[in-house]
Amino acid sequence: MDPRYPRPLKIHLVSSTDSPEFTDLTQSLTRSRIIALDAEWKPIRTPQSSFPTVSLLQLACQLSSDSGESDDSVVFLLDLSSIPLPSIWELLRDAFVSPDILKLGFRFKQDLIYLSSTFSSQGCEQWFDKVEPFMDITSIYHHLQHSQPGRKTSKNIKSLANICKEILGISLSKELQCSDWSRRPLTEEQKTYAAIDAQCLLEIFNVFQAKVIKEGSLIHSPTESTVNLGLKEVLEKLDVCNKIVRMKFREALDIVRATTSYIYPNIATEEGMALRTRPRNTLPMDELLVRVVNKYGEEILLKESDKRARTSKRKSKRRSSVGLICKEKQGQSFEDWQGPPPWDLTLGGDGHPKFLCDVMVEGLAKHLRCVGINAAIPYSKKPGPRALIEQANKEKRVLLTRDAKLLRHDYLIKNQIYRVKNLLKNEQLLEIIETFQLKICEDQLMSRCTKCNGRFIQKPLTTEEAVEAAKGFQRIPNCLFDKNLEFWQCMDCNQLYWEGTQYHNAVQKFIDVCKLNE
Repeated sequence: MDPRYPRPLKIHLVSSTDSPEFTDLTQSLTRSRIIALDAEWKPIRTPQSSFPTVSLLQLACQLSSDSGESDDSVVFLLDLSSIPLPSIWELLRDAFVSPDILKLGFRFKQDLIYLSSTFSSQGCEQWFDKVEPFMDITSIYHHLQHSQPGRKTSKNIKSLANICKEILGISLSKELQCSDWSRRPLTEEQKTYAAIDAQCLLEIFNVFQAKVIKEGSLIHSPTESTVNLGLKEVLEKLDVCNKIVRMKFREALDIVRATTSYIYPNIATEEGMALRTRPRNTLPMDELLVRVVNKYGEEILLKESDKRARTSKRKSKRRSSVGLICKEKQGQSFEDWQGPPPWDLTLGGDGHPKFLCDVMVEGLAKHLRCVGINAAIPYSKKPGPRALIEQANKEKRVLLTRDAKLLRHDYLIKNQIYRVKNLLKNEQLLEIIETFQLKICEDQLMSRCTKCNGRFIQKPLTTEEAVEAAKGFQRIPNCLFDKNLEFWQCMDCNQLYWEGTQYHNAVQKFIDVCKLNE
């Protein structure tokens, strides 16, 4: 379980239709009124003439009991590289179009296009071309923003991590987003990451639903349901929407379904695959959810043009030629460091390694500081390429980045930039240590301020001195006063640190990462 996600998750990896996990999935879909969808695939580094192959499909199911109450949630990870796709095509299609299940996603149309292409390539002639009813988390976020008095709705499309931070107060790590999802077995970290990405969509919707109900914005919304007129007056009264109402609503819907099952039998397609005219036997939505869907719901409908992969040959050719020109002009490959670095004594440097980490590797900067390496970040939040390079040159730093575009600029100085290959911060740290032959010792660990890169004072502060230094600036927990701890202060930003449990855990972590005990 990710320590930054406060609620425990039930995660089932489904890799076979004969497995107990698959049985749980089929049963859960009949008990789910809301499911959250997400997909993962191996990142594509260069333009392709076809869509990427989806390796993993996540379904977070919010389960309901027969009484209509929401009981629990569970996340299923469908290993599409192991399961014969024709065996689950119909099950997924039924869920995607079931009127009894609200589907949630975050910009899911692209995922649906890739998912459809993946199933089509495995012998499923019919594409997944529709998801309904559906709600996009981006739209939900905008509704929540708009409902706050005096707050302007942002026109910028926020990331899922930012939305989770703002609405749920949860920090989502996106380190594994670009990992190789086609490799098997999946790591436990990948499974947890994938599950959280789907589960958090349910959490965000629950906040939204509770808010619109509390504000009463659904009271006068017309409800387009299949219940008979005798129930209409009952269902319009939210104060009596209890178990009896849900039961009556469900019974009425079952009668309608039982009737239509005789009128519309199964219809066989040209491919010989039977398409049901109604979904599997699922619990109907309760009246409140029906109102939310009727007012805010939408659909994803793929067009024929969506099913064709587009690549820009001109753009691809331009990128290739620019990359070659850059290497010829510089006389080196930035993929492999050839030295010496600008801090080298022979170049007039002071012999102390110094790096500048751009926004793409900002997390690496904190890791470098934790092992005692001078690692700065750009002066401004959105610096241009020239500003980055000028800062690195002025401070005699090596610019670290994952942005290949930076390698194209003519005004680069030799041995001024290095493109980090790894995706995860721990692996990036080891890559930099090995590439630049940095010497890390235990005495250096936690010797720099992770907030501003400053150095600490030479002598520790007593508790009394720390309390005085923290006045009006930083709060020191009362529980630390009787522990006789040593406090350290950054000489640049005045941030206070103390050698508590978190400090010792961090030291041990970097001892293990840097393999200092070996």
